[in-house]
Amino acid sequence: MGNADDYMYPSSMNSNGGESGSHRVAIPPPQPFLISLKNTVKETLFPDDPLRQFKDQPPRRKLILGLQYFFPILEWGPRYSFDFFKSDLISGITIASLAIPQGISYAKLANLPPILGLYSSFVPPLIYALMGSSRDLAVGTVAVASLLTASMLGNEVNAAENPTLYLHLAFTATFFAGVFQAALGIVRLGFIVDFLSHATIVGFMAGAATVVCLQQLKGMLGLDHFTHETDVVSVMRSVFSQTHQWRWESAVLGCCFLFYLLLARFFSKKKPKLFWISAMAPLTSVILGSLLVYLTHAEKHGVQVIGHLKKGLNPPSIMDLEFGSPHLTLAIKTGIVTGVIALAEGIAVGRSFAMFKNYHIDGNKEMIAIGTMNIIGSFTYCYLTTGPFSRSAVNFNAGCKTAVSNIVMAIAVMLTLLFLTPLFHYTPIVVLAAIIIAAMLGLIDYEAAIHLWQIDKFDFFVCISAYVGVVFGSVEIGLVIAVTLSVLRVLLFIARPRTLVLGNIPDTKLYRSVDHYPNARNVPGVLILEIDAPIYFANSSYLRERIARWIDEEEDRLKSCGESNLQYVILNMSAVGNIDTSGIEMLQEVKKKLDRTGLKLVLANPGAEVMKKINKAKFVEEIGPEWIFLTVGDAVEACSFMLHTYKPKPETDGSGKWSNSV
Repeated sequence: MGNADDYMYPSSMNSNGGESGSHRVAIPPPQPFLISLKNTVKETLFPDDPLRQFKDQPPRRKLILGLQYFFPILEWGPRYSFDFFKSDLISGITIASLAIPQGISYAKLANLPPILGLYSSFVPPLIYALMGSSRDLAVGTVAVASLLTASMLGNEVNAAENPTLYLHLAFTATFFAGVFQAALGIVRLGFIVDFLSHATIVGFMAGAATVVCLQQLKGMLGLDHFTHETDVVSVMRSVFSQTHQWRWESAVLGCCFLFYLLLARFFSKKKPKLFWISAMAPLTSVILGSLLVYLTHAEKHGVQVIGHLKKGLNPPSIMDLEFGSPHLTLAIKTGIVTGVIALAEGIAVGRSFAMFKNYHIDGNKEMIAIGTMNIIGSFTYCYLTTGPFSRSAVNFNAGCKTAVSNIVMAIAVMLTLLFLTPLFHYTPIVVLAAIIIAAMLGLIDYEAAIHLWQIDKFDFFVCISAYVGVVFGSVEIGLVIAVTLSVLRVLLFIARPRTLVLGNIPDTKLYRSVDHYPNARNVPGVLILEIDAPIYFANSSYLRERIARWIDEEEDRLKSCGESNLQYVILNMSAVGNIDTSGIEMLQEVKKKLDRTGLKLVLANPGAEVMKKINKAKFVEEIGPEWIFLTVGDAVEACSFMLHTYKPKPETDGSGKWSNSV
C-alpha cells in the first residue's frame, strides 16, 4: 500500500498556533476490496513477481520464456562451453565416487535393498539437471530422510517380515513427498518451509545424526537382531542385551575404516585443495573392504557382506504404488514429513552455495524441480532424494560450473549399474556403517549450538529441545517439539509486542528509547510511547493494559519528582504496519479513558493501512485530525506549544489515576 511518508497527514501546529501547510495531508484514497485482496495475495504468494518477464512479449517469446522458467537448462545450455564441461566432468566423477557408497549405505539405513541407493542416484539427478536452478546442488539420497522413512514406516510394517509391502510403501511415500513438494512450489507456498528455523534445523539434524550413529552399532558389532526403535534408551538396551553376540572382527574392521575416513576429512579441512581425499575416501573404503573380505574370507568369520546386487537399470515401479492399501495414510504422512525435511535441506544447501558464487536460486522453482524428480523417481524404483550437504560440498569444492555435473554423476552410476554391481558382493556392512557414521558426525554442529547460546538463549533452547526430542523420543517427536517452540515464539512476539518509552536526544529532534539511550530526556508533561508491532486481536488487550501501566508509572514518577502533571500521551505508530477491528476498539477505549482523566491522546506517523482503517472507523474524527502528526517531533512541538499557551490542568485526586482495567 506504500509507506506512511507517501501520504499527507493532518497538520502539526506552528509557533503562531496555526497550521503548517508543509505537513498537511489527506487520508489514503479508498481502494476496492477485490483489488486490495488481489494485491495482498500477490505480495504474499508472488513477492518476486515471476510473470513480469512475460509482459509485453509476443506469443512465441512467451512460450520460450515459459519453457526456460520450468527448464532452466534451456536458458544456460546454449551458452555452455567446453571449459565448463571439463570442470563439470571432474566434479561429476568425484561426486559419483561419493554417491555410490553413500547410496548403498543410506538405502540400508532406510531398511531398503541396497540397489535402491544406486537407482536413486541415477534417475533423479537427470531430472534435476533439467529443472533445477542451482549450479552446485548434487542430488541423491540423504541419511535423515532415510532414517525417517525407516522409523515411520517401520512403526506399522516390518521390513524383514514383509519386505515387498515395505518397499511399495516407500515408493508410495516418495510419490506423495514429490506431490507435496511440487504443489508447494506451484501454489507459491514455499514460505511454509521457513517455519523450520535455523535453530530447529541445527538441533534436529544433530539429533538425527546421533540417532543414525547409534543405529550403526548393529553393523559395527555384527549383530543380527536389533531394535526398530530409534531412541537412545532402546538402542542401548538392544546393544548391551546382546553382548554375547558382539563380533570383535567386525568391530575392529569398522573402527579402522572409521578412523581412516575421519583422518581423510581432517586433512581435507586443513588443506581445502585436498578435498578429493575426503571425497574419494568412502569409495576407497568400499574397495579396500571388499578386497580384504574376498582375500581373507572374512564373511565366514562374522563379517556381514552386502551380497548379490542385481545388474541393470531402474525397473518401473509405477504399478507398485499402494494407493489402495490400508497403510495409505501412513505413506502419505511419511511422504509429507520426509518431503518437508528434504525440501528444507535441499533449499538451504542450494542457497548457501549460491551465495558463495553470487547468483540467485528461486525457492519455488527448486520445490517444483525436487518434487518432480521424486514423483518420477517413485515410478522408477527410487526412494526420496534431495540435495545433501556433503555431496553438494564436494561438488562445489571440485569446481562444478553447472548442473551437468549431476548428469556426469548419473552416467557414472549408470555404468556401475550395468557392469560393476557384482563387484559390490563382498562389500562389508561394517564399512557402510563406518561411512554413515563419518558422514553423520559432520552434521553435529556443536559450534552452531554454542553460537546460539551466545546470541539468543531461546534459540538455543529450541535447538536443544529438538535434539533431546529426537534422541530420547523419536525423530517425529523432536521435529514436532522444535516446530511447536518456533511457532510459539512467533506467537509470543505477536501477542506480547514491545512498548517503549521514548525521550529526546539532547540538541536533536530525535526521539529514542530511554532504556537504550540513557541520555534521552523526558519531555515535560508528555509521555511518548512506541508500539513495536502490528495491533491485532491477539495483543490488543495486552497493549491496552500495558499503556495503562506506563501512564500510571509516569504519573507516579512526576509526582515523586515534583514535576508538572502529565497532559499528553503520544503513540508513535511507525512500526504498526497494520491494525484490525480489535486494535481500533483498543485505541477508542484508550482515548475514552484518557478523556475522562483529562489527558489527550496524540498519534504520530501511523502507516497508510492504519490510517485507512481508523478513518473508516471514524476514529480520525474522534481524536481530531489536528492531533495526528507525521513525526514524533511534530507531535511534541504541538504539545509543547499547547502547554506553554494554556495553563496546566489542575491536580487530580486518586480517582483520576489510571488503572489497568480500561
